[in-house]
Amino acid sequence: MEWAPAECTLPTGERPLRVAEFDDLFASALRGLERVGPTHLRLILESGAHVEETARDLTARETGCCSFFAFTLTPGGDGLILDIEVPAVHTKVLDGLVVRAIEAAPQVAS
Repeated sequence: MEWAPAECTLPTGERPLRVAEFDDLFASALRGLERVGPTHLRLILESGAHVEETARDLTARETGCCSFFAFTLTPGGDGLILDIEVPAVHTKVLDGLVVRAIEAAPQVAS
């Protein structure tokens, strides 16, 4: 499933690298996933300074090329919460991100 819309300004050749970065984050740190609504995804990541630093860097760069994403990171007792929201026109992008997360971290139940 393609999850990079036409509005994405990341050069096409760099997109597989960005997808691999998300896959790595999901595979190493994803502990839970909840689809809060059609335009809102909540990921629960492992706690830790390295995970938070990686998530902040990755989401900042993703916002730079796909400005429609709204990422919110919230440290909590159960881990680092990453809320991802998109406008309704980009629900398919969020759908693709869910698929990537589940494929990269199959142990996570949605």
